[in-house]
Amino acid sequence: MNNDENMNSEERLDRLAETRSQPGDHSPAGEEFVGEEGPISIGAVETEEDGDPATSTQLDDTDAHGRGEGVGEAQEVQGLSQGQIVLRRFRRHLGAIFGLITFFLIALVSLLSMGLGPINGLWRNQDPNKYFDPVNGGEPTLQFPSWLGGSAGGWFKLGPFPFGQDELGADNFAQVMQGVQTSLMVMLVMGIIVLIIGVTIGALAGYYRGWVDNLLMRLTDTVITLPVIVVGAVLGKLVYTLPAKLNAPDKVINAIQDYMPVELAIALGLILWPSMARLLRAEFLSLREREFVDSARVSGASNFRIITKHMLPNAMGIIIVNITLLMSTAVVLETALSYLGFGIQSPNISLGKLISTNQGAFATRPWLFWWPGLFIILIALSINFIGDGLRDAFDPRTKRIPSQAKMDRAFAQRARLQGAGAAGVPTGGPQVDGPSTTGATRSGKEKR
Repeated sequence: MNNDENMNSEERLDRLAETRSQPGDHSPAGEEFVGEEGPISIGAVETEEDGDPATSTQLDDTDAHGRGEGVGEAQEVQGLSQGQIVLRRFRRHLGAIFGLITFFLIALVSLLSMGLGPINGLWRNQDPNKYFDPVNGGEPTLQFPSWLGGSAGGWFKLGPFPFGQDELGADNFAQVMQGVQTSLMVMLVMGIIVLIIGVTIGALAGYYRGWVDNLLMRLTDTVITLPVIVVGAVLGKLVYTLPAKLNAPDKVINAIQDYMPVELAIALGLILWPSMARLLRAEFLSLREREFVDSARVSGASNFRIITKHMLPNAMGIIIVNITLLMSTAVVLETALSYLGFGIQSPNISLGKLISTNQGAFATRPWLFWWPGLFIILIALSINFIGDGLRDAFDPRTKRIPSQAKMDRAFAQRARLQGAGAAGVPTGGPQVDGPSTTGATRSGKEKR
């Protein structure tokens, strides 16, 4: 009986091979046959018969994406540049798109409302430290539309003080928008400092190796052991106390205090660069052994040209991802230092400083905490989501695994195709749109 079944399966395999060789006549993908080694799936995965692998001729988008850089995805990115491929993958990351839109809107609102530097914004109050008479008891005048449960009719109504007022009558909206600008400025300056120091040290250590690598990595190990909060607190305290003890002129003291956000950003950048340097060093140790680096070296390219023109572009993914995550860390650190009283101080305004100043009014005026806290969370989450999307976009080894809902729809579609074939409807015609669940693994799951 077993011999008859084996002979029958061999005849069916031969008949299938003959029909597949004829143009315009194809067997449905994923059809299974039972042989001596168990189920054999044709048309979806590789099959081995007498040691000769037979590759599949049909692979849909779901299978290609689910297995990483598959045939289907290779066809999708054919003819595209590296930047276009990265942008294509980034757009598929919904969290990254949400983070990018949220971050852009926050930056746009803060710039349009409070302006930038000497350029005034559109908000009626351009001085966040100016005091007004209480309106609506100091509570927020922002009203939500009726479809959100509010009483503003069909759209939002801001009023004179949409985020409320503090005990002295200051406009909380102007203060929060100014604090957002301060946090964004600290984040950008810190990112530039980390980029310069971390990339330089990591590239030199990974390319030259030897004593250069040992010296730079020992320096990195020393800096990475420093507690960031403690160092930032000490530096923040010295900025406000040291000039007065040295009998510096009032003009110098005022200038130092006015530029405290920039000074804090530089201090954070001088502390947070080791992680960038270590990651880039590891990447350069791998890249320097690649064939294109050897070819550039044989052709007479200098070390500077090899590092800047050949190796750095190939490490750009790690640099961009790491710098975005460090920017998110900088926002949280600035908030923590300002809240503890060691970061940005008056007359400068930051989100952490607002929470620290109004902590005594939490029970009576909670809106003074809602808005600074909300923007801190939104900024940090947005940058983290953007960093995750960039990491997935730059890393070609990431694989998109189909969700359970897609798997269920694929099983249902295959059942319909098999039912149509059993009813005498030809299945070798046009393909039905939707994911296909061909393959030995999925076929085995369906049989069970």
